[in-house]
Amino acid sequence: MKRVFGFVTALLVIINVSTAQNNGFSSKLFDNYSKFKEKEITNRRLKHEDIVSLLDILKSENKLHIQKVGESIEGRSLNLISLGDGETDVFLWSQMHGDESTATMAIFDMLNFFNSEEFEDERKIILKKLRIHFLPMLNPDGAEKFMRRNALGVDVNRDALRLQSPEAKTLKRIRDSLDADFGFNLHDQSKYYNAEQTEKPATISFLAPAYNYEKEINVVRGDAMKVIVQMNKVLQKFVPGQVGRYNDDFEPRAFGDNIQKWGTSTILIESGGFPEDPEKQEIRKLNFVSILSALNSIATESYRTEDISEYERIPNNDRMLFDLKITGLKYHLNEKDYILDIGINKDENDIEGAADFYYSGRVVDLGDLSTSYGYEELDASGLKLVFGKVYPEKISSPKELEVLNAKELLEKGYAYIKVDSSMLKVPYSNFPINLVPEDYKINTHLAPGKNANFFLYKNGEMEYAIINGFLLDTKVSLDKIINTLIFK
Repeated sequence: MKRVFGFVTALLVIINVSTAQNNGFSSKLFDNYSKFKEKEITNRRLKHEDIVSLLDILKSENKLHIQKVGESIEGRSLNLISLGDGETDVFLWSQMHGDESTATMAIFDMLNFFNSEEFEDERKIILKKLRIHFLPMLNPDGAEKFMRRNALGVDVNRDALRLQSPEAKTLKRIRDSLDADFGFNLHDQSKYYNAEQTEKPATISFLAPAYNYEKEINVVRGDAMKVIVQMNKVLQKFVPGQVGRYNDDFEPRAFGDNIQKWGTSTILIESGGFPEDPEKQEIRKLNFVSILSALNSIATESYRTEDISEYERIPNNDRMLFDLKITGLKYHLNEKDYILDIGINKDENDIEGAADFYYSGRVVDLGDLSTSYGYEELDASGLKLVFGKVYPEKISSPKELEVLNAKELLEKGYAYIKVDSSMLKVPYSNFPINLVPEDYKINTHLAPGKNANFFLYKNGEMEYAIINGFLLDTKVSLDKIINTLIFK
């Protein structure tokens, strides 16, 4: 009995030491991330050709085994990158939704990590204990148009049973051939999710998917929960309070739920929002750090000592964030004044080719928004809403527009400029005032769905302008306006 007790004690000491080392590992990864960040990937709207060119370079590395394992509906290659000599198989796949690319970016950062000479001790342990398999950009046709579904119009993550799409067939075949011990299902979620009952965005959300309607916890799902507990501890050091837990209702058609059922401990990672990070480069870094920390945890088995109850204490996802929340605003309608809160979001609209986008700011909600939050918030107590005016002179050419003093026009309450029809061919403008046709009738009614263009006054003096959803103090700078709209 003493020998057994001594063995267990020694094992716990080893695992606890591994846990402490993993914490130090994650901090060093965070501090040294720039060494591994793939410089060829600078924004999240990357295409299949972008990753293929990187894979061609990586093929020269003896550490990596790269093979084509399938094709998309439109004939784009699906590629599996494998490395390591261990007995524990870990399978990571990204971008089964074409517009969810944060983890794809992070995968190439991780491949740079494994190809480097840095962190020799940690790399050796991970590669000795694990056999790691990456399948980046599972839905390249969707990525080409930066859309969720594949070229068939199917949500690949709802095709785990029928397997009608080639992307789904490939994912199932690879999972089965590997019979992976652990799986990482890598997604993006809306930036408007917050950690429940807090103003903080759910920058990363986790889930150990349920494998039945009863949401039972067996060893397979329990191990996924334990890994998540360690990943949460890692992230709390860098984004405290900004981790959420995704809804765990069982979805019988989803891959994550089924892969859990098929015996692979599956961890869903959802990349959400982070202040002033539209291209998700900070969240990319957090993926890099947390996933490599998880791989180290699996390799050293330090996750085994974690308490599953800590998984349940991760706050649920909620969706109570706006880009801009204005509170206590005075709004005049039908000879009466009302006090309103306004929630405004800036929607992304694809530019042709889906390689870039422009914003359109709109009112999402108004009324009592005291239970909601904003990435940016303004207390408008004592301020009155006034809708913008149309500049009376028609502008005939871009040169005429360039010489206008936008700051002065905004200070006078102009939110729109009449322009020649030849200047209305595209939907957005870089000039900080919206452009409209000569016969345009401006909106003078505040309602959800309406474009967010108005001014805030106090005692007859303008304090703020909201142009296309961007809040600015015209006395300071107009730089916050990324684009305005061209109405037709």
